[in-house]
Order: sequence, then structure tokens, then C-alpha cells
Amino acid sequence: MTDETGETGAPEQAATETEATERKAIPIRLVAAEALDEVLGRLPKSQAAWARANGFAAKPGSVLPLPGRGGSIVRVLVGLGSAARRRRERLLLGAFARSAPAGNYRLEGRLAAAEAEQAALGWMLGRYRFDRYKAEKAEAEAELEIPAGVDGARLGRIAEGVFITRDLINTPANDMGPEALERAARRLAERHGATHGATVEVTAGEALIAANLPLIHTVGRAGPQAPRLIDLSWGNADHPAITLVGKGVCFDTGGLNLKPGASMGLMKKDMGGAATVLGLAHMIMGLGLPIRLRVLIPAVENSVSATSMRPGDVLTSRKGLTVEINNTDAEGRLVLADALALAAEAKPALIVDMATLTGAARVALGPDVPPFFTDDEALATALAAASARVADPIWRLPLWPPYEREIEPEIADLDNAPKGGFAGSITAALFLKRFAGDGPWVHFDIYGWTPAARPGRPKGGECQAARALLAVLEERYGGEA
Repeated sequence: MTDETGETGAPEQAATETEATERKAIPIRLVAAEALDEVLGRLPKSQAAWARANGFAAKPGSVLPLPGRGGSIVRVLVGLGSAARRRRERLLLGAFARSAPAGNYRLEGRLAAAEAEQAALGWMLGRYRFDRYKAEKAEAEAELEIPAGVDGARLGRIAEGVFITRDLINTPANDMGPEALERAARRLAERHGATHGATVEVTAGEALIAANLPLIHTVGRAGPQAPRLIDLSWGNADHPAITLVGKGVCFDTGGLNLKPGASMGLMKKDMGGAATVLGLAHMIMGLGLPIRLRVLIPAVENSVSATSMRPGDVLTSRKGLTVEINNTDAEGRLVLADALALAAEAKPALIVDMATLTGAARVALGPDVPPFFTDDEALATALAAASARVADPIWRLPLWPPYEREIEPEIADLDNAPKGGFAGSITAALFLKRFAGDGPWVHFDIYGWTPAARPGRPKGGECQAARALLAVLEERYGGEA
């Protein structure tokens, strides 16, 4: 951890136990591995001896409370690891936030602005708990003072958006069907209705056919709850129009191409794209960005019944393109196709879609790094830079034109499940591109889940790519409306 001058963020003089005890907030010292000896050398001898006796080596995310007289905590050491490791993991304060004893805490030493912000955000994200189904609710008894120079209100809005996404994904499908997803969108609109009038319109059931949204209807018609398109709008009509499209498959059995049980275990998260765009929408509205926001969510369940779509069916989309169904488990791109076509008709300044779309993306990049696809070079460059800056990993994959042949079957315009097994994330993106219009568009193939807990990222539902995208929107469109 370095300050603005590049010096290690150690205090200018050692603090005594009495001074630390008298402060209301317990100091947290972030310790880089290369600065360990220097930091310990500036601590009171009893604290330094305790750290050495406990083998504190400043490993990433390691935590060591330092006791004072009577057993009270007078300081907490949090390890940051080496410089190389810090480039990989920058929300390390989240490791302590998760288990911090009750009390008030503050960051100690002079920190660079970006490092102080990341530490504070790591703390906020690490404090997340999903206890809806627990008899005993967790108490938020540990608090961190926002470091000087950090916009705590902005970080709070971002953390709230992340929590909205996590909560929606973590909620099981028996409590998070299309109706519940609609209610979540309506609650969000009510929360932000006072600022530029957030509104929600919903087209459901047979009305989808009349509204020319046939693919959304076909995918969801076998489900116990009616399929629907959720359409949220917010902002000044004179501002640049941004449309977010989120895949809202609230549970995916695979349809008649039924998934095996092991593959169905996490399918409550197949609405992770919808959850993410709602979390991002909260960030945008809460920060008052000067844009005209639209959120489109095709909300369905891909279920099995007498009305399920069948392998071999040929469906006609809103855009008029026909699609041969070669696998009913490739349903996400179908509901997104109608929503993207609707979005493109309004010719917004940018269309963004987010979807838990392909296993191929996980094979290529793993669960932590969602690929994104766009032909807009300036947007791709901005997203890559923002990803590195805000520690929200994403990676660009190509919209490789020669693979277009893979999505063009013999009897229809498009194939929803090309054979061969290669480049599945790319061919899915190429499929969506046919419906996204000619304007700027970016597709994120997210996982929406953290398989094993990490600092700032508890195991479970995760809001991926939203903070990087928010940073780009802030750069392009400035401050509050």
C-alpha cells in the first residue's frame, strides 16, 4: 500500500496503545509484504512481538487483531501480499469485513485515493450477508469510517446495486419466478420514481403474441407463471438513451432437452443477467447519471409440459428472422433476440445485454472473468481500462465473422444451437448480433456466481461487469442529471 508520493503507507510515528485505545475507531493497518518489516518496526514493541509470534507475513487477505491491555483490540493488521498479488486482488479489506468483531474501524496511514476507495469498497462488499432463510439474522455491528477524500455516498450506491443483484440471484426459484422478478423491478422504480419518474410496463402471457414478442412467449409458455417482458424507463428524454437488456430465465430445466440433475443445481442463477441490469440500473439512478435509461427483461421459466417448444421447431422472431430449434436448452438467446430487436427499434445511443448464456464462456475464461463482445473499438478500449481501474474483471472476445456459417442452418435463417462444440460463446454472441441493430452494442456472457468465497466476494450470486460498465457511463456522460 503506497501513498501519493510512493512511500509505504506507514504512520509518521509509532502510535501507543493508549492513543489507539482512546480513539473511538480501531485503526486498520493495510500491510504490503515488501513493507512488513518497516510497518512492524513502527508499531509498539508489544504489538510487533505479537505479530511476529503469530507468524503474520502479510499474506493477501490475512488478518491479525493486535490486543491491548485487558484483551481489547487496539489495531488490526490486514495483509496485502506482494505487488503482483495486489494487481490480482484489490478488495482485500473485504476479508476482514466479513468476520470483523463489533466496533468502529478506520484505515490508518496515508493512502493513495484509488487504494483508499478500493479498500472502502472491499469493506462494503465484504459485509454482504444473505440471511433471508435464516432463523437468526446477522447483525451489522462493525462499521468503517469512510477515508478522507473518498465519496462514500457514491460507493454506497454501488454496493447497494451489487447487493440487489446478489439477493436476486441467491433467492431460490420457488421465490424468484417471473412474477417476483417483475415485483423487484417495480420496487426499484418506486424507489427512484421521485427522480425523473421511473416507470414499469409489463407485457405478459398471450399479450406477448399481440405485441410481436413471439420468442419470449414460446420459451416461457410451458412455465407455471406467465412469461413476460418487463420494461423499466427512467430519466430525462433529452439525455442520451441507454438500454440495458437482461436475460431473465428464472429457472432453466433445459426444456425437452432436459438437463441432468448436476447441471440443474445452479439454474436459479439463470436470471443473473436480469439481476445484474437491475443492480446496475440502481447505481445509475441512485447516482443521477444524465442518461435516459431503459431496462428490458424477458422473464420466463424454461420448463417441461405439453406446451414446451420441441427440437426441430422453426420459430419466427420479432425481427422476422426464423430460428431452427436444435436444442431447447439454448433458450436464453431466443428471449434476448426479441428484447434486443425491440431495443434496437428505438435506436438508443448504446445497447448493453447481460446474460448467463454459455458454458463455453466458463470453459474459456473460468467463473471470474466474463467475456464481452462488441464491434465498437472505442467502447472496448474504455471497458478494458475501466475493468482494470475498478477491479471488475472482464475480457474481450472476438465477434469472428467466419463463424457466422455455424449459426446458419439449411431450413431457417438461424440455428439456436450449432453443432460441433467449438466457440460456443462466440457463436451465441454472433446470434445476438443479428438482432441488436446497427448502433453501438455490447454483450456480456456472465457467470453471475462466485464458486468459492474471496475478499469482497462471498460465495453465491455475484454482480459481474456492472461496475466496469458504470465507470464507462460516468466517463462518457458525466455527473448528476
